[in-house]
Amino acid sequence: MKTVILEKMRSTEKIVRQIEAENVLVFVVDMAVNKPEIKAEVEILFGVKVVKVRTHTLKNKKIAYVKLNAEYPAVDVATKLGMM
Repeated sequence: MKTVILEKMRSTEKIVRQIEAENVLVFVVDMAVNKPEIKAEVEILFGVKVVKVRTHTLKNKKIAYVKLNAEYPAVDVATKLGMM
């Protein structure tokens, strides 16, 4: 059985600034997954190259900050998802 890694995408004013300035996407992910699994899932789903994944736990949720390669603007991915 395949685990759902990316549960949902976060969208706040601060995150929108990160998308535009730092080329970062923010997701709520399953607590059991690790950084390489998150990186692979984002690369497969969105067809982008991931440079770095940072995670932290917040109130029983795991938040993943996924920095994309400069060739793949995070704004374009967020627009395709209807976030912007």
